[in-house]
Amino acid sequence: MDSSQAVYQGLKKAGIDFMVSLPCVNLGKIIDMAEDDPDVIHVPVTREEEGFGICAGAFLGGKKPVILMQNSGLGNSVNVLASLYKLYQLPILMIMSHRGTEGEFMSAQIPMGEATPGVLDALEIAYLLPKTPEEASKLVPEAWLMAEMADSPLAMLLDVKFWEI
Repeated sequence: MDSSQAVYQGLKKAGIDFMVSLPCVNLGKIIDMAEDDPDVIHVPVTREEEGFGICAGAFLGGKKPVILMQNSGLGNSVNVLASLYKLYQLPILMIMSHRGTEGEFMSAQIPMGEATPGVLDALEIAYLLPKTPEEASKLVPEAWLMAEMADSPLAMLLDVKFWEI
């Protein structure tokens, strides 16, 4: 099972039925799977804040939302995470392609890659770092339950090497 299939399998096990995505080369296969899945509502967006707003509405309407995004968009998301999700205690699972980690080929990704854990810590948002597809497949359903039980966002950071498996 490749990395994308493992993550998607975990999303399905978690009962995720609403996915918002932003373009990302690493997440592309997962986005395609969501688009082709008749049991999932998939909404492509162009800005993270837009995606988080749509996911909040979906959750309040009874859906289990996930946002598929690069960690580079986390900087765009700080306000919506703090003033909407944390304030109103809304769960969401963030599946993040963690660019800028070991093996990154694009130097412009490195500063945000290094800052990502600290930004999540500052927002008091828990995050998981699966290293293998098998680990990700098992952790995704647990991650959704953790977010739901805590009424809080939770991030799964999938680093550069994760996608090479």
